[in-house]
Amino acid sequence: MSTSWFTLIIAATLLFWAVGARNRLVRMRNDITVCFGVVQTQLQQRHTLLVQWVESLGPVLGEHASELISVKAACQQVQVASEHLLAKPVAAQPAASLRMAEETLTAARARLTTALPSWAAAAQAPQTLTTSDPTSADNTLGFARREFNRATQSYNDALLEFPTWIVAGLFGFRAAGTL
Repeated sequence: MSTSWFTLIIAATLLFWAVGARNRLVRMRNDITVCFGVVQTQLQQRHTLLVQWVESLGPVLGEHASELISVKAACQQVQVASEHLLAKPVAAQPAASLRMAEETLTAARARLTTALPSWAAAAQAPQTLTTSDPTSADNTLGFARREFNRATQSYNDALLEFPTWIVAGLFGFRAAGTL
């Protein structure tokens, strides 16, 4: 009889541990979702600022519109990628797509910013065009992205811990992607 009690106690302990490990992973996954909500908000704000910035440059840049078009296209690509990641913030593939879209947008903005001073001087553009560059939105977005990546890294580390990885495998938890 003492062996059956001992077995029952061990089984109950393992069951409670497994439930606790699963709940911990769910909480960590929810943290990623919350952090991505902040990233999504910052992406929206930056998108609005970038569109305003690009629209204000349109009349000045005239024949050099290809750089503006590439920034607009990259902005749209980031919007689409962020909407896909919003559907499932823990998925690795949409996170990689958003990361690549962000890199494309950064490159397009860099080309536009590099070319801007010569165009602005040639067109005698107002000083406000260069000061309305949405760098403060980039800084805020960078902070939100770091928090998302921190939450993602904590979650991914928890998935690799023994014996939590057993529970993760049983319940279908998968590694999340970073931005």
